[in-house]
Amino acid sequence: MSTILDDADSRLAATLKRLRESLGWSLTDLAAKSGVSRAMVHKVESGQSSPTAALLGRLSGAFGLSVSQLLIQVEGGGSHVARAENNPVWVDPETGFRRRVLSPTSFAGHLELIEGELPPGAVIAYPASSYRFYEHQILVLSGVLTFVEGDTRHKLRARDCLALGAAVDCEYRNEGRVACRYIVALARRAP
Repeated sequence: MSTILDDADSRLAATLKRLRESLGWSLTDLAAKSGVSRAMVHKVESGQSSPTAALLGRLSGAFGLSVSQLLIQVEGGGSHVARAENNPVWVDPETGFRRRVLSPTSFAGHLELIEGELPPGAVIAYPASSYRFYEHQILVLSGVLTFVEGDTRHKLRARDCLALGAAVDCEYRNEGRVACRYIVALARRAP
């Protein structure tokens, strides 16, 4: 199992900077497109700060990428087989949320499967921009997930599956006393 935050903050920083510069964007441009302050973009790119899940969602959305696609670029790869012991895991330093990429890296962008584990009391907010290019479904494996989609609250239990509508700001909430595990399936929307 590889954990991105264990020793890869510098790779994440370099990947974000490389993506930004490849588009000819300044720090100010990325800040404006992502809704993340210029100072915070600088801190993340320079490795001075570990990004939260919400921050990664904003930054990846600005690039037109899912968080998985961003993390795959950090980790490298391109295999047709995703071995469980090699699935990239990212841990949110703020909430303890664990995000594991399940899909083979060679297929990232077409269909992506992500496993999430949200600790009790944790809340992760994502702006609509973080998944505006994707069809999005959530399948709860264990625990209870409260998913807030704009003004609508969905309480999902084990084996419940939610297909999201149009991209709006959303929140993953674990209001229970045990961790909630779920699978997110993302499919790129047709242009």
